[in-house]
Amino acid sequence: MRFTTSLLLVAIAVTVPVHAADAKPADGKPLYTVVDGNKVDPDTLKGFRTWRAAACDRCHGANQEGMVGPSLIESLKRLTKEEFITTVRDGRLEKGMQSFGNDPRVMENIDHLYAYLKGRSDGAITSSRVKPIE
Repeated sequence: MRFTTSLLLVAIAVTVPVHAADAKPADGKPLYTVVDGNKVDPDTLKGFRTWRAAACDRCHGANQEGMVGPSLIESLKRLTKEEFITTVRDGRLEKGMQSFGNDPRVMENIDHLYAYLKGRSDGAITSSRVKPIE
């Protein structure tokens, strides 16, 4: 006699927006909103586009996990928003980090860039490429 056992697992997909729990701008809105790990609010999407436009991936890697530059996934677990802005604005020339203080596409979107990278660091944004929440 031969016995076979089957295990049927049923997964129910639930779409629940994820909001940043630790930081809210002065307007009271969440820092970022994420659905399904890769769909983000319009401002966070601007941050992703700023990341791409500034070619940050050349040093920090396409997935923000580091290459020549450090992993931003790890760095944003430690850096405050103010430290992040100072680093991006002023650079760290001794470590090879260029300054973006004179780059309007970066500085005008610094809050959005921070939101995108913080969402990646927090694990709410699970894919380095994002798209808009529909």
